[in-house]
Amino acid sequence: MINIGLIGYGYWGPNVARNIHANVNLKLFAICDYQVQRLDKAKSIYIEQTTYETDYKRLLTNPEIQAIAIAAETSAHFQLVKESLLAGKHVYVEKPFTSTSEEAIELKELADSLNLIIHIDHIMIFHPVLTKIKSLIDTDEIGDILYIDAMRMNLGQIKKDVSAMWDLAVHDLSIIDYLCDGKEPFYINAIGEKFYNPKESVCFLTLKYAGFISNIQSSWVSPLKERKLIIAGTKKMIVFDDMNTFGKLTVYDKGVSVISGADVEYEDYAVKTREGDVWIPYIPQEDALFNSINHFLSCILSSKPSISGPLQAIRLLKILEKADISMAEKESLV
Repeated sequence: MINIGLIGYGYWGPNVARNIHANVNLKLFAICDYQVQRLDKAKSIYIEQTTYETDYKRLLTNPEIQAIAIAAETSAHFQLVKESLLAGKHVYVEKPFTSTSEEAIELKELADSLNLIIHIDHIMIFHPVLTKIKSLIDTDEIGDILYIDAMRMNLGQIKKDVSAMWDLAVHDLSIIDYLCDGKEPFYINAIGEKFYNPKESVCFLTLKYAGFISNIQSSWVSPLKERKLIIAGTKKMIVFDDMNTFGKLTVYDKGVSVISGADVEYEDYAVKTREGDVWIPYIPQEDALFNSINHFLSCILSSKPSISGPLQAIRLLKILEKADISMAEKESLV
């Protein structure tokens, strides 16, 4: 049994607490939040099954706690993770990992030197649909990837400490990173606009990888809630619509054939589309957050690094930083 102390019981903290509590191999040992009304909400759910603190340092100095879960603002991540590691605790932390790649590198080196696990909750790569998509790619069911189109938008929640790209696109970047085994883009272009916020509320990010391109849309100012991923392959095409309750994953046996050759007349040259079956595979009902937390547990028990650990986070942060530079350059032209 691993005892976990949770720091932060605001927007996402209750979800983290619920899934820790649901894991029979974990104990939600303590919940910490500086706002008493939030702790009162937690007490109404967990009563005497856990303890409650307003000072997070009491969790760090408690020898009965082996791990810390952090569900706080991104700007607080670096200090909280660093203090937790120095206190000898394994760390689960919400995305994005840190505010800069330099901070992430420092924390990775610290965790490595102390033989401690850091797990960043890039939650989408623990979604059962993504597990299926990864299998389809690895078994060459869809062929070579041509492009990946991702849309993640809704009305709110507008955050002041990060842009919509850092808050939303990081999910899609982690998906691409996971599906393509850490492949990194060689071209990054981004544009955004600041509505109702000091950070960009709407962002469009274009990436070019060796062999395929990707476009990621992130918005807090949309009348519709969209969570959609389109992957076009040379053999098949995939649509993952996370808002579709009737079938989140659809596989299309569609593609394009080019008829050409030395003996083909110019007018015979043709690009023909191919229409085939549409397949909605069975996907088991699983909670991605529960899977993420359970993976963190398995990493602690096995002393193996997380698949969404600092190495992946550093790759994503470097993309976001370059995208920020790209947006700033365009803003300076106005």
